[in-house]
Amino acid sequence: MKIIDCDYFIIGSGIAGLMSALHLCKHGKVLIVTKKDRAESNTNNAQGGIACVVASDDSFEEHIHDTLVAGAGLCNEDVVRKIVSAGPERIAELEKLGLAFAERTEGGYDLGKEGGHSKRRVLHAGDITGRRIEEILLQRIHAEQNISILEHCIVIDLVTTGWLGLSGENRCCGAYIQERFSGEIMAVRSPFVILASGGGGKVYLYTSNPDIATGDGFAIAWRAGVPIRNMEFIQFHPTCLFHPKAKSFLISEAVRGEGAKLVDATGKSFMEKYDNRVELAPRDIVARAIDREMKTSGAPCVFLDIRHKSEKFLRDRFPNIYAACLSFGINMATDLIPVVPAAHYFCGGIEAGINGTTALFGFFACGEVACTGLHGANRLASNSLLEALVCAYEMTRTIVAMPRTDSCMKLKIPDWEYGAAVPSDEAIVVEHNWNEVRTCMWDYVGIVRTNKRLERAARRIQTLRHEIREYYLDYLVNHEILELRNIAAVAELIIRCAQMRKESRGLHFTLDYPEVDNSTKPRDTVIADKAGDHI
Repeated sequence: MKIIDCDYFIIGSGIAGLMSALHLCKHGKVLIVTKKDRAESNTNNAQGGIACVVASDDSFEEHIHDTLVAGAGLCNEDVVRKIVSAGPERIAELEKLGLAFAERTEGGYDLGKEGGHSKRRVLHAGDITGRRIEEILLQRIHAEQNISILEHCIVIDLVTTGWLGLSGENRCCGAYIQERFSGEIMAVRSPFVILASGGGGKVYLYTSNPDIATGDGFAIAWRAGVPIRNMEFIQFHPTCLFHPKAKSFLISEAVRGEGAKLVDATGKSFMEKYDNRVELAPRDIVARAIDREMKTSGAPCVFLDIRHKSEKFLRDRFPNIYAACLSFGINMATDLIPVVPAAHYFCGGIEAGINGTTALFGFFACGEVACTGLHGANRLASNSLLEALVCAYEMTRTIVAMPRTDSCMKLKIPDWEYGAAVPSDEAIVVEHNWNEVRTCMWDYVGIVRTNKRLERAARRIQTLRHEIREYYLDYLVNHEILELRNIAAVAELIIRCAQMRKESRGLHFTLDYPEVDNSTKPRDTVIADKAGDHI
């Protein structure tokens, strides 16, 4: 079996992974592994921008306050304060790398305003901010000799000293990976393993996420025994384009920030019934309002109305969204835009500090896959890219300052054991199980939950995980079964955390406990056991 050695092993090629690589390449050899093309990530699909205090009429205190309010009592205020106040320096770093944010004609940044923000503070590059960031960072990565990228490779599981049967403190020393097209299984050996694999929107039937977002990072960390926190808090973006030919296309919150109204099929607005911030209420409120309107009326969608803006304004401010809508026969300047909520962002994840440290020595988590305490029970719009920038910087400072040791690189990683596994002739089973997991999660663990729905989901997911485990052992592994194994594990994490929370808070709303429990201090939900099927 081929073993690849590197000083720093990064899993994921979004903003968190790429920024980490650029910081670390000055100190050693970096290997980035990514599941598909290097540009394919949640970052690449981010439309809105980066929330940061740069305007003279804004302040850190106001941004901190907005974040804490959105987080519904579960944010770690120290974490929020550190990340918000570090923002301007990290924005300056991005600009130095070559990213140009949109500016007003009269000078200064053209700042957007999104749900939950009291001020305009969202820096953007039109409506393709994420794509621009990916392009700039990949250009820089390409110029660095100390960075290598392996595309179309999926991580199977982490390799730890505990799993190898070695005494002493358990630490991470690498991972098994598989190349998609050849099926070759290799090992990566490294003293520092950085997980920046993003979220898991594909656990749900409807999502704004790309196909790669199967929650792999959450699953591999859980299988290695790393604590997982607050997985019940799934942010459903209120406005995903509803069209039979549109696949996971998001209508950015920035559209509502520029005055778009949410209306029903008759053109009547409804958000005023739910919150005095109307369309710019936090996403959990807007998503639940849309869900209720759809269930009450039986309509398959609601609509965004921004017809009061000129075609020129919409083409200039939202060129990508305008063109995409037009390709589906929808002119934003003259037509209502059909939208539905869709799974978008995980506020929970692997327990990690701002500096990426986890309970497993040598293993770090950064970006959406990490739960740092910034988002609490609900993410404030456009805080995610800010978190990735700041935490990637802090994490790499911590790693570089750690004492270097060769012990990891001398470890013998066993060859992958195929046992009696044979090539699969049951691919249809994988597809059926894949669809069943996602449908189950959408129907029973979606925007509105109940104890009965969660119990039903728990039983079915446990059965599916048992079936998937048998399939995993009987047949030669491939990307499809590995992703199915991961989304089923993530589904169980979400359900278990949701069952632990006996209240409605932020993104978790249950009809059995419809109020916030103010009788005790807000608590995190933590799963600290092992998934039980590590390698």
